[in-house]
Amino acid sequence: MIIVAFAGSLRKASLNRRLLAAGVEALRPHATIDVVDLKELALPIYDGDLEETHGVPAGVRTFKDRLAAGHGILLATPEYNHSIPGPLKNAIDWASRPPDNPFRGKVALLVGASPGQFGAVRGIAALRPVLTALNAHLLPQTVMIQHADKAFDTDGRLVDPKIQAQIEKACAELVRVTRLLTGS
Repeated sequence: MIIVAFAGSLRKASLNRRLLAAGVEALRPHATIDVVDLKELALPIYDGDLEETHGVPAGVRTFKDRLAAGHGILLATPEYNHSIPGPLKNAIDWASRPPDNPFRGKVALLVGASPGQFGAVRGIAALRPVLTALNAHLLPQTVMIQHADKAFDTDGRLVDPKIQAQIEKACAELVRVTRLLTGS
């Protein structure tokens, strides 16, 4: 089983990249993990004219191929202005361009971290209808870390064992449901 993991934040020191890393570690004993760095893909802003004139950019093709090869998705998103970050939405928009939709049928676990009191709850809420429209199977559980600027030690590991247990439980559910729905 392959789980494709990526963060909606491009910042290297992102709290969501740290949360993603915790999820990846929880998944590693149970699946092959493909961690995608959206920043490394250098995706241009989606523009239908660009697509028509030059075709699908190489970074988009890479992202689509890696998503298509996966059975499940672990996605960590921050919350920007009560929604999802522009680079994440852009990546999803590019990847979902016809003729294929690599999100279709994928089981997805959404997690998020925020230094604020809401723990990316609105970012995750904004992401749900986008991925639902693309026919992904979204797990009902999420992990949302509030005051995340205090949730990680200097090595980027979660300090609260309760939060660590939440991410482990949610990742175990991602593996269970992915196996159930995909037979992998």
